[in-house]
Amino acid sequence: MTFGEDVEICNIDTENKVNISVVLPTYNEIENIGTLIEKICKEVADYDYELIVVDDDSPDGTWKKVVQISEHNHAVRIIRRIRERGLTSAINEGIRNAKGDMILWMDCDLSMPPEIIPYLIKEIQENGYDISVGSRYVKGGGLVITRGGPDSIMSAFLSSILNYCIKFLFNHDFNDYTSGFVVARKGVFDIIQLSGDYGEYFIDFIFRAINNGFKVAEVPYICQPRIYGKSKTGTDIFDYIRKGIKYFFVVIRLLILKYTKKL
Repeated sequence: MTFGEDVEICNIDTENKVNISVVLPTYNEIENIGTLIEKICKEVADYDYELIVVDDDSPDGTWKKVVQISEHNHAVRIIRRIRERGLTSAINEGIRNAKGDMILWMDCDLSMPPEIIPYLIKEIQENGYDISVGSRYVKGGGLVITRGGPDSIMSAFLSSILNYCIKFLFNHDFNDYTSGFVVARKGVFDIIQLSGDYGEYFIDFIFRAINNGFKVAEVPYICQPRIYGKSKTGTDIFDYIRKGIKYFFVVIRLLILKYTKKL
């Protein structure tokens, strides 16, 4: 099914009510997406679910792979964006098309273990939280370190320092401001819209959620190194420094909005 010239959407079922919508933003993840979908479907099998892949017209044909999967699993559907690009806008596209009472999104490089999903859902369904976040920086969480690349000791150190500084500046009892592994009640998005570039959006989202009185839980997970494909987080210390500077501009902007009561 096609809507306009920019977006193609397959397998829309507007009749069935779902408990949880899983949104997967993808770009060149053909080697990971099949395994990831299989693992996620296993973890949410006890729920009425849908899985929405929002693909930015990946040159490697990720969207074609998802179309093939959707032919056998009708809970899976693909939104192929022809012209628009970007992680935050892709997640927003998935949220707009989601029918679930809860919405989950995560990275698609297999760094975030789907086995954690039931624990994230439990915090909302049983413990009364509005948002549940997979966290590397609480007890039981962490990162698997590899030699060189985006999972190196240096990148892990810079990530932990960045999150510590953001926590200190915000003065919130929250630890992983660059997670991106989250389940939230759909009603949260009636109040908060995701905005910002790669990574920045999550800092903005969590800050606004806490300041709007939403209850936020953190669930520990061990972040795994990417096996296939190229990391979009950063490849060297200069990438992390550039992103870190952008993150701190977001932090300062949010603090100014808060203390001028414009947030």
